[in-house]
Amino acid sequence: MTDLVTFGETMLRLSPPRGDRLETARTLGVQAGGAESNVAVGAARLGADAVWLSKLPESPLGRRVVSELRSHGVRIGVAWADPESSRVGTYYLEHGGEPRGTNVIYDRADAAITTVEPGDLPTAALESAERFHTTGITPALSDRAAETTTALLRATGENGAIRSFDLNYRAKLWDPETARTAYEELFAHVDTLFVPRRDAREVLGREGDAVEIAHGLASEFDFDTVVVTRGSEGAVALRDGAVYEQGVFESETFDAIGTGDAFVAGYLAKRLDGGDVADGLEWAAAAAALKRTVDGDLAVISPEDVAAVVDGAGGIDR
Repeated sequence: MTDLVTFGETMLRLSPPRGDRLETARTLGVQAGGAESNVAVGAARLGADAVWLSKLPESPLGRRVVSELRSHGVRIGVAWADPESSRVGTYYLEHGGEPRGTNVIYDRADAAITTVEPGDLPTAALESAERFHTTGITPALSDRAAETTTALLRATGENGAIRSFDLNYRAKLWDPETARTAYEELFAHVDTLFVPRRDAREVLGREGDAVEIAHGLASEFDFDTVVVTRGSEGAVALRDGAVYEQGVFESETFDAIGTGDAFVAGYLAKRLDGGDVADGLEWAAAAAALKRTVDGDLAVISPEDVAAVVDGAGGIDR
């Protein structure tokens, strides 16, 4: 049995050296990055057997994405597309301190993932997966990507997999009203929901604190588990009527991109390893803290790293 299958887009991230501006940079660092593949990498590095499904052009750039993910232990299930009619999406990230801040520019039009259909993808891993994970980014990419997301959630549920969904709202992809309609149509096929408190309020129209939001969502959509993240205030999870709270582990932030994906990876990896919800939240918080110290989208961490953060948590709200 496969532990975890994820599905979604992975792009190439192009970044000038810190302190440089895109308009004057002479060199760009190249790294792979995408919410679902970030989760697959994080989970694989924490001991899970993880598979990432997607569609890429059969080109040097498509192979570049695959080789980087494989280097972290992720198994790949890719539908290869004609490079003459599709491309790898890219995004440019310019790190800047205050008051400038970090700027992200997406260039993902006509990416291969926008044409993906369920029949394109290898199905063996899906048939034996213990867990399946995707995010709210993928259905925003195109109608076909949205239909395929729904089909995979439905199929993996019929196969007995536990299905998780990270809301991961992106204002650059769609407006809150359109996103909410799409998300709520998917919720019937989701067992575990990850949602930032901010997005629960602004996109899903939920009021109250994190515990009230979790109760409301679980009651209306019959989720088994709802995890509400609260930034620097930590996270709250609701399962079977029980509430679990987890604070953050302090860390120095070198690169915050991918922190939420590392959180999800830590949670899923620990649950797959037999941990309960409280254990999962603890590993999630530790993985997120560690990711903030690593450059790039990927959580290049180990179980020993996470255990050291958890074991050294004296004085941290757990």
